[in-house]
Amino acid sequence: MNIAKMMKQAQQMQSKMQDMQADLAQQTVEESVGGEKVTVTANGAGEVLSIKIDPSIIDPEDAAFLEDLVLSGVRKAIDSGKALAAEEMKKATEGMGLPPGMGF
Repeated sequence: MNIAKMMKQAQQMQSKMQDMQADLAQQTVEESVGGEKVTVTANGAGEVLSIKIDPSIIDPEDAAFLEDLVLSGVRKAIDSGKALAAEEMKKATEGMGLPPGMGF
């Protein structure tokens, strides 16, 4: 086991991770629900950036319907952001010679 090589790999991975996190914060995903009446935009860092609601679905008598749509859209956007982050993590750790189970 070469400790110096392992330390160098760890430093490279840390640097890649920092770069990846900055990059993910700039990448966005967009998810629509309710026949595209509610659209949620999030980034790869898991932050919801915007929510757009088509005024035609705003019914003061049925706020629960709109609440459910918004929640569903937010969940989908966050899931898509997590999937984007996982894919980027996989790319960042590829070829680093990590032991089985240590990759992402």
